[in-house]
Amino acid sequence: MLSKLKKNKWFKRLSNKYFLIILVFAAWMFYFDANSFFVHKELSDEIKELKNNKEYFQNEITNDKEFIEKLKDEDQMEKFARETYYLKKENEEIFIIEHQDSLKD
Repeated sequence: MLSKLKKNKWFKRLSNKYFLIILVFAAWMFYFDANSFFVHKELSDEIKELKNNKEYFQNEITNDKEFIEKLKDEDQMEKFARETYYLKKENEEIFIIEHQDSLKD
């Protein structure tokens, strides 16, 4: 049975020492090397995530620049201060109305 297996064409090719060396080398490079496929995949995923973060932060910078340009106007700055920090002018009363569905329980 073993002699029959040794005569088989695919067994001869798979048992070739050069093929085995190449197979071991490929397995080593794919799994065990410091620059293996998995390390490259992890690094490329990290690069994609960083590019997405870069794009997000560039959009945020653009939005903040537009907001700063708006705040250069006195009326817009006053509106922002009144809405955000509940600032008021002298001799002025402010009433804050909270609806029942907006209150925290």
